[in-house]
Amino acid sequence: MASLPVFSDPITEVLKKSKTIAVVGLSGSPLRPSFGVSAYMQSQGYRIIPVNPQISEVLGEKSYPSLLDVPVKIDIVNIFRRPEYVEEIVDQAIQLKVAAIWMQEEVVHEKAEERARKSGIFVVMDRCILKEHRRRFR
Repeated sequence: MASLPVFSDPITEVLKKSKTIAVVGLSGSPLRPSFGVSAYMQSQGYRIIPVNPQISEVLGEKSYPSLLDVPVKIDIVNIFRRPEYVEEIVDQAIQLKVAAIWMQEEVVHEKAEERARKSGIFVVMDRCILKEHRRRFR
């Protein structure tokens, strides 16, 4: 009897292949969800690049004012900003040709999602990257 092929879901594949996550809206406060989620992802081996013009560094990494200022290749753009800021972030991600955009829980912007997908970017919307990572890799 032939064994069935094992298929992986696209979120698992993106998380496996990615090394660098730019976190837009990463707060320097340990009380904020963006800090906790980013600290967890960092503990799992990902390099976290903070993108926040209000802070100079967090989690031991230099912070950048925008995605366009980040000097290294970004695999995932993780968005911790309100929906009204998403379009500009997605436009920058498209310009940088990132592989994936991740909009955290309650970050929903269908128009930006559609534009990113049409540009060939994998998009996850309204889901927590920490929860999805734990679900797949624990």
